[in-house]
Amino acid sequence: MNKSQTAQWIERDRQQLHPVYHPKSHTEPLVIERGEGVWLYTTDGQKILDGMAGLWNVNVGYGNEELAHAAYEQMQQMAFTSNFAGMTNLPSILLAEKLAGFAYQGLNTTFFASGGSEANDSAFKTARYYWKRKGKPNKTKIIARKGGYHGVTMYATFATGLEKYHTMFGPGFADFIHIPAPNPYRFEGAIKPGETVGQAAARALEEAIWREGAETIAAFIAEPVMGVGGVIVPPDDYFPLVREICDRYEILFIADEVITGFGRTGQWFALKHWGVKPDILSFAKAITSGYAQLGGIQISDTIRDAIETAPEGEAYMHGYTYSGHATACAVGLKNLEIMERGDFPERARQMGKRLLEGLKTLQEFPFVGNVRGLGLMCGVEIVSDKDTKTPDPALALKIFKAAQSHGLRSRPLGATLAFAPPLVIREEEVDEIIKRLGAAMDGIR
Repeated sequence: MNKSQTAQWIERDRQQLHPVYHPKSHTEPLVIERGEGVWLYTTDGQKILDGMAGLWNVNVGYGNEELAHAAYEQMQQMAFTSNFAGMTNLPSILLAEKLAGFAYQGLNTTFFASGGSEANDSAFKTARYYWKRKGKPNKTKIIARKGGYHGVTMYATFATGLEKYHTMFGPGFADFIHIPAPNPYRFEGAIKPGETVGQAAARALEEAIWREGAETIAAFIAEPVMGVGGVIVPPDDYFPLVREICDRYEILFIADEVITGFGRTGQWFALKHWGVKPDILSFAKAITSGYAQLGGIQISDTIRDAIETAPEGEAYMHGYTYSGHATACAVGLKNLEIMERGDFPERARQMGKRLLEGLKTLQEFPFVGNVRGLGLMCGVEIVSDKDTKTPDPALALKIFKAAQSHGLRSRPLGATLAFAPPLVIREEEVDEIIKRLGAAMDGIR
């Protein structure tokens, strides 16, 4: 195809309403025709290194034939059947069996959804259900964090701690309380003398519990590494303290590992970096590397017991049409096989170390304030002044566009440029990210 044909496709695309859409941000979209490995090819002939693995999720890269065949073979046999009570299917049985204890010991039961937003809504409902079954129906509130992202279904929207997602959909829900995130570069809370950022952020959780009353709080939700909020890697002392606080006040800990799960950070699941496990785990994205729509939650054996022993009038009345979708689960099984065979968490650790070290060389630019990351999940924060750490979202957007013109796709998250390429990326392709981003910055200096 050529530029004229691409322009026609873009005009026809106007019939589609895109996610988080404004017409000013969608005047010249990339029209992607195909992908191979870490590369995307557009209808007008561009070859682009996808530094975002689609939307944090295409871990095994584009064009994987094994996943295509897994979907084809399952669709031939049986693409879909209801998985509501009274029916099941073989791929969902096998995938749930594979996932039992896979992420964290004691999380042996899986509920399937279609994606991350549905997963987190399911987590919130499950937390409420659990406390009602335990005779504590007033435990309904959810504590989340400023800058946290948990999806855009109605309930997940207001768990998300980013105001721009709330503005046109309010009023919100009083059941969500937001506290400062453990951001070592620009912590928004108060730090007492002698405290670390991790201790101060954990104290913010405990103080919120005191204010609201532990008897009203169902759960605390957190991304191990914050994604949309700017790729925030917490201090090492933070999550062990969080786990202690949740246990002390009988509050469920929900780990939103929609982005960080399945190898992205150099561990199969990110909380393992800190030796912590949640009560509920939300997952999606890389469970199928984006080749099919699948997400879900895993719950502790204690929560499973509350569901299993419920009287008929207190049944777990929750589910989606595509819960346990046969084709998606078949793709998920094959995807996990591929990632285990290739030791993808180790690939993420090695390539992530190379990427982070390379990005840090760009701190010579006067506007690169902070470079951070864990595994193949990195962020470059752009500032107008390094001393004051004043964020500069406008300049970050300018650098993003310049990098794209150099054939590199990142994602501007406020003042932070995010990088999370497919885990199949090779050393020379990691180096291309640094080279192309550096060229984009050099043209702006």
